[in-house]
Amino acid sequence: MPNIKSAKKRVKVTEVKNARNKALKSNLKTLIKNADAAIAENSGNKDAQVKLAIKRIDQACAKGLLHKNTAARKKSSLACKLNKVG
Repeated sequence: MPNIKSAKKRVKVTEVKNARNKALKSNLKTLIKNADAAIAENSGNKDAQVKLAIKRIDQACAKGLLHKNTAARKKSSLACKLNKVG
């Protein structure tokens, strides 16, 4: 545990940010899984699921949770899967 006041504060701030980032990444992974499942089942709401997942990927990229190339790869993968289904 740090002794300096500012270092103690950084520890607290880092814990809060880590918790927030972990929750956002977990939610993002869940949305991507839901979109993949909707595409695999060829359900009626697959377009909406993919659109929501892509939106959240963009938001995560804007907040710095994902690298821009990672975000582009995930979006491209979803779009390819959706286009193969038709």
